[in-house]
Amino acid sequence: MTGTEGTADGTAEGTPDARPPAGDATSAVKLGPKERRKRIADRVLAEGQVSIEDLVRELGVSQMTVHRDLDSLEHQGWLRKVRGGATAAPNALFESNARWRGSEHVAAKEAICAAALAIAEPGQAVIIDDSSTALPLARSLSGRGAYTVITNSLQVINELADEPDIRVIALGGEYHAAFNAFLGMSTADIARSFRADVAFLSTSAVDNGHCYHQAQENVLVKRALMAAARRKVLLVDHSKFSRQALYELAPLADFDLVISDQDLPQEEQEALQSLGVRYELVATDD
Repeated sequence: MTGTEGTADGTAEGTPDARPPAGDATSAVKLGPKERRKRIADRVLAEGQVSIEDLVRELGVSQMTVHRDLDSLEHQGWLRKVRGGATAAPNALFESNARWRGSEHVAAKEAICAAALAIAEPGQAVIIDDSSTALPLARSLSGRGAYTVITNSLQVINELADEPDIRVIALGGEYHAAFNAFLGMSTADIARSFRADVAFLSTSAVDNGHCYHQAQENVLVKRALMAAARRKVLLVDHSKFSRQALYELAPLADFDLVISDQDLPQEEQEALQSLGVRYELVATDD
């Protein structure tokens, strides 16, 4: 056999010895590029690393196709290619992905956003960042009156796109699939051109009176969103405290209010008090 065979995404399968072994069970079911790359991203996030050889065998495609998939996922921030395979990018490992983050501490996030909702008055211009913590707040705005919502979160955009009373201003820029958001310098530049009444943001970690995030591109945008708002509110559940991340976002004192949940340890509450940080704790159902 000397010819080449096309895959679902138009890439050549290459020489016969690059194809998966004959009779492999997974080779009978060919996935499209989108489904194939989703499976790779899920696996590398769950396991931390994956080999090209395993992916060829599992997906029933050539090494060339796997290399192309890994190149695409690396560009999106899901992983880093290494010799013979790929490892999860530190940002993606730390943050997990948008789907997984949304399933963590759901009751606490909903209670925090219920308290935040009292601050967001109809008629205001409201900033909502790309955090999973703030997503319930976006959903709660429906049916409460007219708002202008400024956001870099694709999920928030989709949630509010059909709401007749809500004007959505989407901050463009480079899309990062791992965060389901638009991030980076261009997004930050766009954010600084607005002026909002209140910004609702979250962060990856809180330690020693400061907020931190693992991804520098997120920090750039969050700082710009803070600068664009007259009032700044941090929404952060107890699990983020005494946690470390790479890049400093801001001191807690830069926020007008910190809203957390009732499980915040007493020593963390005392630390907030000693720093003069105004905070509110909310009860959860679980």
